[in-house]
Amino acid sequence: MRRLARLLAYLALVAILGMLTASLFMPPERVPVPPPPPLTGQIDRIVIEKSARRMQLLQDGKTVRTYQIALGFAPEGDKDRQGDGRTPEGEFTIDQRNDRSAFHLSLGLDYPKPEDRARAAAGGYSPGGDIFIHGQPNALSERFKLRGDWTDGCIAVTNIEMREIWAVTPIGTKVEIQP
Repeated sequence: MRRLARLLAYLALVAILGMLTASLFMPPERVPVPPPPPLTGQIDRIVIEKSARRMQLLQDGKTVRTYQIALGFAPEGDKDRQGDGRTPEGEFTIDQRNDRSAFHLSLGLDYPKPEDRARAAAGGYSPGGDIFIHGQPNALSERFKLRGDWTDGCIAVTNIEMREIWAVTPIGTKVEIQP
């Protein structure tokens, strides 16, 4: 009887260890996350946190969406001049909408400001321009997303996200870009 009890205990231990070992190699079960409800109306502000690579859409002072973003290829610091790869910092306004850009939809920011132009003129260089919030390059497949910071100073999201942003962001929307 003792021998049978030991054998059963040994088999139970082997079964438990087998299940634990198997669980290390099996991917966790993914619980489907329901999509957020569609946005309605228009947003009144966009807040971009460069260091967190995060963009938030605000409506009536409340965050209604948060997106992970890509920035200019050299994102540290404020934009100084054309070609520096930096994304500008400060307060801006959406001043144009372009549905025919080289990137999936684009919302233009009013950069450079007069002070940026004056600084660049005094230094003898161009402050740059054409800073947009946009999707992925049109030449890429809809399912493809470039990794890392790859723009020339713009803010990039996925094409699906850009369509959502485009639908609720009018010209005149305020954009705050934080370090």
